[in-house]
Amino acid sequence: MSQIRILVVDDEPFNLDIISEYLEGAGYLLEMAASGEEAWTLLRNPESHFDLVVLDRMMPGIDGLELLRWIKADRRLADMPVIMQTAAASPEQVREGLAAGAYYYLTKPFEPESLQSIVRAALDDLHQRRALAERLAVQRNALQTLQHGLFVFRTMEEAHGLAALAASICDEPDVVVLGLSELLVNGVEHGNLGICFDEKSRLRESGQWEAEVLRRQALPANVDKRVRLTVSAEPGAWVFSIEDEGEGFAWQSFLELAPERAFAPNGRGIALARQLAFDELEYLGNGSCVRATVRKRGA
Repeated sequence: MSQIRILVVDDEPFNLDIISEYLEGAGYLLEMAASGEEAWTLLRNPESHFDLVVLDRMMPGIDGLELLRWIKADRRLADMPVIMQTAAASPEQVREGLAAGAYYYLTKPFEPESLQSIVRAALDDLHQRRALAERLAVQRNALQTLQHGLFVFRTMEEAHGLAALAASICDEPDVVVLGLSELLVNGVEHGNLGICFDEKSRLRESGQWEAEVLRRQALPANVDKRVRLTVSAEPGAWVFSIEDEGEGFAWQSFLELAPERAFAPNGRGIALARQLAFDELEYLGNGSCVRATVRKRGA
């Protein structure tokens, strides 16, 4: 695997030195830009490639928010995660950043552990998206004749594989697979295994999340639990219904990208799925069942 390339953008040399020191030794290749203009030149170079941008919001000239909008409007760069580091952390300012595509946040000043944790979270999400895209390339058109299907699964790995298979029936599978994977994974980790938002945040920050998932799956109380995905062809739409065997959760607070969760390494998946992947998303009852609708092209 090639080394991860990170572009760090900040007009303060001291801040560039601090971030370099905090990420030193983690195996990343870091490149520094002292302005939005310099960063945009590097990003637009067709021979350059970056996996992640750590971006200061407040800069003279092209500020971080403007540069972020340019990144998200560029087809080649749009999927690259951006971590916004800022002292402008009011709810309204965070909402503005979220709307522009900054789904990962750091408040200045920050501790090395906070930076390292949010970088890992952003890169984990990126790697997952790339893995899903590879699975999808194999599964394309596999279920085009499906009218109604029931799939039963238990593990995170099965959830990712099934997301690629089920999304292949849609007109824009590359988009749908990200949202569908989020919902299926939630059925396992949050539903059947009962890992709540706060617990997952702590586990991801400490690097213990995957180990805890495996531990809980092996518990006698969870070993027989399954998640069910029903895929139905309805007039003009595909409907995906996911039901787990958990106790549900307070889903209402996760439908929007909330500023208070912008600084956590997790908690944005449902809102992004609703915003980007599905035409309709509806939780039923206590939240252990969710129904997602994708309209067919021309419907």
